[in-house]
Amino acid sequence: MDLRALGMGLAFAFMWSSAFTSARIIVAHAPPLGISALRFLIAGTLAVALARAQGQSWRLTTSQARLTVVFGICQNALYLGLFFVAMQTIEASLAAIIASTMPLLVAVASWAVLGERMRALGVVGLLAGFTGVALIMGSRLQAGGADPVGIGLCLVGVLALTFATLSVRGASSGGNVLMIVGLQMLVGAAVLMPASLLLEAWRIDWSLGFVLAFAYTVIVPGLIATMVWFLLVRRIGAVKAATFHFLNPFFGVAVAALLLGERLGPLDAVGVVIIMAGILAVQLSRQASSAQKDQPRG
Repeated sequence: MDLRALGMGLAFAFMWSSAFTSARIIVAHAPPLGISALRFLIAGTLAVALARAQGQSWRLTTSQARLTVVFGICQNALYLGLFFVAMQTIEASLAAIIASTMPLLVAVASWAVLGERMRALGVVGLLAGFTGVALIMGSRLQAGGADPVGIGLCLVGVLALTFATLSVRGASSGGNVLMIVGLQMLVGAAVLMPASLLLEAWRIDWSLGFVLAFAYTVIVPGLIATMVWFLLVRRIGAVKAATFHFLNPFFGVAVAALLLGERLGPLDAVGVVIIMAGILAVQLSRQASSAQKDQPRG
């Protein structure tokens, strides 16, 4: 892995993790589904306009178009929409920790559905990762600070993100990365806006904190991080790129603690370390399996 890929991976992990803190601020001032739709509409329109200015075409191949729609629905409408709703009642750090299980779920799905070989290191990593998540959620539920419904919404959302991650490589394989980023955001807006109009009352508190958090979420985690992820996957492959997710639990709880003052108890700290170790073990195992599979046979 070259230095450019390393920098891209670290930047993506931080931007992705910081989104939970900004989202927590946003949903305290606006309807979660409606503001998510508005976010995707703005970011998607901006991305498409920039892509057109660069000469990118919005005429995608059939495969690209199908996977872009799938990615837009799964990542933006389901994953991010459900997480925004959930963060009305659960802390940003807990949402970040639940979302960080995505690499573990991708590994399980790759083994169960795609027939990918699971090494002993990967099995140990999976057990460690899910144990860490269970430890944190059990601690939060016992302390009475976590809403079970919010946790359930996050779990459904991370399953949708897992499916989106499995499809991302096909969606970006033919180029037009910025255009695809924009179009999948517009798909998310198209799905979430009707749901918001049916289910929510549109009342927004236009405070300075809300405006800053919304602008940051649209530009940094929404537009820049998504584009960096697509480019990183094209540069080093989905398996290696996903290794950077092991940093998400740390970045997620650190940013939430710094900006929101969320407390991190002893069990939480232990759980974060276990999850990080589990994710890293799973991804290293998958890299080894992928490298062995790619070796020429004599």
